[in-house]
Order: sequence, then structure tokens, then C-alpha cells
Amino acid sequence: MPIHDWTRVSDGTFHDLHVAWVAEVRTALNDGLLPPGYYAQAEQIAGPLGPDVLALQADTYPQANGTPPGSAAVGTGGVATATLPPPRHFAEAGMDDYVLKRRTVVVRHASGDRIVALVEIVSPGNKSSRHAIRSFVEKAVEALYRGFHLLVVDLFPPTPRDPFGIHAAIWGEFAADPYHLPADEPLTLAAYTAGPRKQARVEPTAVGRDLLSMPLFLTPDEFVPVPLEATYRGAYRGVPQKWKQVLEAPNPPAGR
Repeated sequence: MPIHDWTRVSDGTFHDLHVAWVAEVRTALNDGLLPPGYYAQAEQIAGPLGPDVLALQADTYPQANGTPPGSAAVGTGGVATATLPPPRHFAEAGMDDYVLKRRTVVVRHASGDRIVALVEIVSPGNKSSRHAIRSFVEKAVEALYRGFHLLVVDLFPPTPRDPFGIHAAIWGEFAADPYHLPADEPLTLAAYTAGPRKQARVEPTAVGRDLLSMPLFLTPDEFVPVPLEATYRGAYRGVPQKWKQVLEAPNPPAGR
């Protein structure tokens, strides 16, 4: 199913899809994509990245050997089944030594249910003001510094608050390398690893394109592929017919 132009409808309409999409991704992950010891939950949390993120947790945290460009997919048995093709854009940045030395008091549950990764589907509200976009970026960066791998899905074009797209805003906090969002591909799918060297695999896309599956990293060199297309299709089935007609119209309706 091609990506729809969600700027045609109200923020509330996308929020309705957002809720359903998060649930579809959670179900797909828990229904065989994740290896033993991992589980996904849709949670409202005060920390990274705010409400309605998908948190991936594990009883234990596997050790990584730090070879992301050849990262292997893991199945329910924990066996490598595939490697990632080269992304459209790949970037790597080190962590400042003083950040590595920073001390943080962390309270953990005795069962070891620690957060490993987060999935964030960007909402219009995340770009609605300078404060909102700054808050989103700061929390994304905080998540990566805290060791949480991150998958960001942004189906909205850049705004004056993120003129070069959401990835450029996030990655600018790690490296000075500029990221140029293709003019004809203003939407962003970005997978980040949270090892001592941060890595980003970015796939720009556009309205009318099919969604790619994106890696959700469990360690810097192991991932599960998130079926964004299938889960988006599942969430879209529940969109009210009134708004489907707007989204599927050949041209934007007058006044939108």
C-alpha cells in the first residue's frame, strides 16, 4: 500500500492511525519476529521518547561484536538469517569521552526487564513548535546515549522547525556531517544503533511509495526486520471511510 499524504487530514486522524500502527508493530514483533528473551510493549513513559513509544525489552542483553554494516537478522531461535543491504545513507559518529564517563543512578527491576530498543512513529505534534521538535530530538539523543537502539518513522515532510528532516535534526547532535534530504523524497525512515559508536541507516522515501522493512537493532550487530508495510496496511484498514476518501483522492481537496 503506497504511503498516503497525511498532511491532507487532521492531526487527530493521524493520531488514530498512530495508535493502531503502534499496536500492529507490537503484535508483529511479539508474534515471532523477536528471539527468545525479548518482548515488545506499547507504553506511555515520561522518558525517551515521550508517550506512545514501542519499547523493546529483554531479560538479558546479548554482547555485541560491533560490525553494523554487515548486521545479521535474528529469528525466534536467535540464528542469523539475513544481512542488511547497503542503506541509502549510512553515518557513524563516536561518543564523547566525557559522556562515556558520565555517572547515572539507575533503578532496575530484579527480573532484568531492561529497555533495549524503541520504535517512534513521528506525529504532527512532534513538529508543531520549536519546543516540540527540540524536545523530540533531545529525547531521541538521550535514548541513544543511554544505550537504547532506535527506529524512527516520519511520514511528514520537513517543517521550518526541521528544514532538513528529522534525521538531520537528530544526527546533528552527534556529528557535523551534513545530511541532505532528497527534494523528491521528503519522508524519513531511520534506524539507529546505540553502541559507543552511534550508527544511522537512513532510507528517504515519499508519498506514493511502498514502505520498506527497516531494521530494529537488538545489539549493534543484530536486528529484526520491522514489516512497516504490512503493519501500516493493517492499521490503515481501520481508518474511517470519510478520511480514506480524502487520503486516496487524486488531488488534495480544496482548502487543505
